[in-house]
Amino acid sequence: MPGIATSGAEVTHISAHGFWLLLGDEELAVPFEQFPWFKQATVAQLTAVQRPTENHLYWPELDVDLSVDSLRNPQAFPLVSKTVA
Repeated sequence: MPGIATSGAEVTHISAHGFWLLLGDEELAVPFEQFPWFKQATVAQLTAVQRPTENHLYWPELDVDLSVDSLRNPQAFPLVSKTVA
């Protein structure tokens, strides 16, 4: 059974280049170039983010799971997506 997150996730800004997530007191950029499956998402789909655990983010309407670490250091996580940017 998953743990309970100590703080949620909130989308604070969306632009043509990506969006920003507030995770507690940390704000992380999510550029569409590095995370292309979000590029065609609606505002409602982007903002429906859940944080089931401290290091796990989930967008149920997009069926996208990400580790928070992959946002902090995307170079350490090779992109695995069939979505075309």
